Amino acid sequence: MLLLGGFALTTGIALASPGAHGPNGEHLDAAPTAGATSSAPRFEAKSEDYELVGRLQGGEFSMFINRFATNEPVDQAKVEVELGQLKAAAPYHSDQGDYAVADEKFLAELGKKGSHALVITILDGKESDLLDGTLEVGATQAAAEATHAHGDENALLFGALAIAALAAVGGLGWLLGRGSNSKVAKGGAQ
Repeated sequence: MLLLGGFALTTGIALASPGAHGPNGEHLDAAPTAGATSSAPRFEAKSEDYELVGRLQGGEFSMFINRFATNEPVDQAKVEVELGQLKAAAPYHSDQGDYAVADEKFLAELGKKGSHALVITILDGKESDLLDGTLEVGATQAAAEATHAHGDENALLFGALAIAALAAVGGLGWLLGRGSNSKVAKGGAQ
């Protein structure tokens, strides 16, 4: 019975481990805030044809692009982002309605503290345009992006800890069970 209780306890801890992430990479253990504005670095640019709003958050640089005259979303365009000598494609995500850069080298440079001049190339059928602007990343925002940029090492750590906890509880249960069995055996022999 003790072994079963220990198993249930460690399984519950392993499954509800802190640092869990939702489908968009958001931290689920963070307290929800109603009506809070995002402190993520934002980028805005516009031309005669397009307007763009982008933000650096959750390990990606995502952008929403609309037609300037009608505010109609632009979907399925080919979008490329330039940061100095670095270039990265920003494929369209139909589920979110945004274009997102996920290139690790590009994001590492973009996540550093300071002003980052960006040039966005939009190729939408026969139309094309260049939009430029500056993304300002503060020290606290840079630190937040750096701490969020963790990989699977946390999952491996939590898995290893869960296995170690299960082994410890199982070993303790075996020792306690062995001790009570030897007392019964000694008592029965007298």
